[in-house]
Amino acid sequence: MCLDGLTLKREAMGELKNEIKLTKVWISLITNLCYVPGLLTLNYSLKKSKSKYPLIALYTDHFPLEGCMAISARGIAIQRVTFLAPKAGSQQSVEERFFFCWSKLVSFGLVEYERVVFLDCDMLVLQNMDELMDLELDGPELVGNGNRLFAAGHACICNPLKKENYPDDWTRENCAFTTQHENPIAAQMTGSPTNPRTLHILNSGLLVINPSREIYNIIVNFLKSDARLKVNFAEQSMLSELFRGRWVPLPYVYNALKTLSWDGVHSEIWRDEYVKNIHYILTPKPWEEMDTEGKSISSDSTHRRWAEMNLERLEKEKEEGISSDCF
Repeated sequence: MCLDGLTLKREAMGELKNEIKLTKVWISLITNLCYVPGLLTLNYSLKKSKSKYPLIALYTDHFPLEGCMAISARGIAIQRVTFLAPKAGSQQSVEERFFFCWSKLVSFGLVEYERVVFLDCDMLVLQNMDELMDLELDGPELVGNGNRLFAAGHACICNPLKKENYPDDWTRENCAFTTQHENPIAAQMTGSPTNPRTLHILNSGLLVINPSREIYNIIVNFLKSDARLKVNFAEQSMLSELFRGRWVPLPYVYNALKTLSWDGVHSEIWRDEYVKNIHYILTPKPWEEMDTEGKSISSDSTHRRWAEMNLERLEKEKEEGISSDCF
């Protein structure tokens, strides 16, 4: 299989072996079988957007063989990575659902690539965003001392579901996206500041990274320490606090959290025609709200878009002779 003139040699399970080094790739971390439909449709949406860069699925030893086989059957390269987690007892307040999220931090140490763009599995690409592969970031010569270490979108801290375990200051008034309500057109092209108070909080669903041993070592040393986070949403909180004010804020369109489109959240800035990538945060996921025919039964229009793309993927796989495996 050739990608942009670069041949990827795979073993039987699709394990990635570079004959010619790939320099820029999309990557995603798959941790359980429940997210395989998300990963497969993410890959399909990237291809449909005509991205010239391949997606590589990262996995740890916790991930079942069945999932590796399903991913490889779709021609997606897989790459085994080390499982990461904080020192035992140091981050007890982390919710169980975030336990495997720490491993996405290995992305910062993938120095075999010049640029990686990490995407969560619960995303759907609607427009080409290859420009992220050329976004200006600090080079390795700065050894982690610059102020453009990586790029990300802000977290929405409105807490629209009123979860009791969220911080008291996570309100619409304090949210980064609220600062853009008066100029919604600018919000499609620029991100909010990262320094004032709660505006430093990022969402780690999409990360633009120049892998660096120095930055990765900072991360690993933190995980080995007894340090505690002020707000504990796993790797997302760690990146926000450890690299406060040293990351590049992206416009929401690259990591369009589905809740931003809701009335009373940030519908003031949401523009369907500008959104490049939807992020299906929270539960249920789109693939959990479908009937037996794969059609969406959700009241959320963004979920219906995912289901439509997923049906399109399944039809394409059928045409290509990929056997049905429940994914």
